[in-house]
Amino acid sequence: MKKEGGVDMGVMTIRGLDDMTIKALREKAKREGTSINAALLKMLRKELGIEKKRHTVVYNDLDHLAGTWGKKDYAEFQKNVKDFEKIDENMWK
Repeated sequence: MKKEGGVDMGVMTIRGLDDMTIKALREKAKREGTSINAALLKMLRKELGIEKKRHTVVYNDLDHLAGTWGKKDYAEFQKNVKDFEKIDENMWK
């Protein structure tokens, strides 16, 4: 084994990779902007529990607006949505 930074670095050959697996590895590496080797190492470390999966949560909601409105903003909003509170009795017949 080679030594890199005082750590033994192993070299392995993986046999029996089918075309679909190779394609998926290439696509994953491309999405992550890294090499196939780096993507594969990352997957192995996570699967083996050596490196915990980091969860980056991306929100697509309006939480960033919470607490940003003043009384004037709230009053304007209420005025603009007032029509939505009316019930059209004819629609329910």
